[in-house]
Amino acid sequence: MNYSWNWGVLFEQTGIGNELYIQWMITGLGWLLLIGSIAWAIAMVVGTIFGIMRTLPNKTARAIGTAYVTFFRNIPLLVQLFFWFYIAPGWLTPTIQEWWYKDLSPNTSAMLSASIGLGLFTAARIVEQVRTGIESLPDGQINAAYALGFSIPQVYKEVLLPQAFRIILPPLSSELTNCFKNASVASLVGVMELISQTKTISEYTQNSIEIYTYATIIYLVFNLSLIAIMGLIERKLRVPGLIAGGQK
Repeated sequence: MNYSWNWGVLFEQTGIGNELYIQWMITGLGWLLLIGSIAWAIAMVVGTIFGIMRTLPNKTARAIGTAYVTFFRNIPLLVQLFFWFYIAPGWLTPTIQEWWYKDLSPNTSAMLSASIGLGLFTAARIVEQVRTGIESLPDGQINAAYALGFSIPQVYKEVLLPQAFRIILPPLSSELTNCFKNASVASLVGVMELISQTKTISEYTQNSIEIYTYATIIYLVFNLSLIAIMGLIERKLRVPGLIAGGQK
């Protein structure tokens, strides 16, 4: 194979001003982190709300929570991203549409669409984890809280959720890394995140092996760092006697 190796390709000029290819990679990483962070915030809020609904004594609330999970878990992520990027903006009010299409840059509007789609998709998985964490707690704790006169919101806020989130930290760690990895799909709706920048640099330089190797290393370092941080949090917050609680 007549291949010209160049591991220093990232430090070469792009031909656009004084920019280097590594600056493109850093920009792509920044967009990736932004999409993943917004999507994760959406997923945690929405997932927690619907996870609670799935454990409430109210049948309607449970049905709504179940419908959310069923809908968002059974539609491919890419289809959902296309919906939020191509279809959903057309349902906005004329004023918001004008802001969306004219005031926002194409990359920003694509980023927001991707973040919403990824957040709601990830939330459907967090719903089940929150539900499982709550249902794993002994019924005696709930009964004791009601006996003390706690309202349903107080039971969840003061008793159930603080313990449930400690129990589900390991699967939440996995979902966190998946959320940032899935953010790479945003390149298909026009966001110039890491994968998109990697493709562009590869096409400009023809050094595909080196460029994709660097992208792989970035993903590995970032995700392993997330896992290490979440592992530390798990050890700090584990509850002795509960699932994954270890010993005192």
